[in-house]
Amino acid sequence: MKRNLLFVFIICAAMFGCKKDSKLTYNSADNIYLNYKNTDNIVFSFAYNPGIDRDTIWIPVIISGNRVNHDRKFALDVDLGGTTATRALHYEPLKPFYIMPADSGTTHVPVIIKNIDTGLTSKSVTLSVRVSGGEDFGSSLPGGIRSKTITFSNRLEEPEWWKYWGDLGAYSRTKHQLFLISSGTIDLVIPGSSPDWYMEIPRTLYYIQNFRVFLTYPFDWVKENPDKGYVLTKRANGVDYDFYNINAPTKKYLLQYFKAADKYVFIDESGNQILI
Repeated sequence: MKRNLLFVFIICAAMFGCKKDSKLTYNSADNIYLNYKNTDNIVFSFAYNPGIDRDTIWIPVIISGNRVNHDRKFALDVDLGGTTATRALHYEPLKPFYIMPADSGTTHVPVIIKNIDTGLTSKSVTLSVRVSGGEDFGSSLPGGIRSKTITFSNRLEEPEWWKYWGDLGAYSRTKHQLFLISSGTIDLVIPGSSPDWYMEIPRTLYYIQNFRVFLTYPFDWVKENPDKGYVLTKRANGVDYDFYNINAPTKKYLLQYFKAADKYVFIDESGNQILI
């Protein structure tokens, strides 16, 4: 009898041991956030394209959860607490809702900013936006990953990449403008921005070296680049020079002579020497 009971126990244990495990499934509410990795602030300047009166910033939006086979609605709103821009004057009003397409986990929302305020040549404004669940998503994720601030103007602003390249030194708008004129690029790679970002290091160092040569030998640079339209003309004091483009003669940059060092150095908008 004991032998039979032992046999029955072994069979039952085997049956329960072979029972299929319950499948683990994702059962949290789907959420939504902004798909940025390297920056808390988007910096934009119409100074790169002075002939346009508006442009579009595409905001990447991603879901935290499952994709589904139908469209879903979410909201992108202006966070007035972090916004100095004026609606209609500096940006177009946002829509009541936006669509996450069926079978998709990501989309891009257009935010249209404007360049019709003449004051943007001397000031920057901010537009802070925040994504929320709307009709079909939750809004329980931290505000930091659901928000982004756009700083824009019609003047140069410090780009995100500047701080990663120490050779450039402290930022100033004049230094930035001279970098754009002389380097051959408007952008440098941000470390970690892509898996193979380091492949851009030699090119980046080349651009920085171009800038360094320009600052060191401005007279030679003007002679070697006549197609760029820049000239150096002596100031009334008979010593210092103005550097400017012949097509924009009112926008001049001071090249000042320093006798102690026997060299010419560009001066920025704050009166500081531009050195790297």
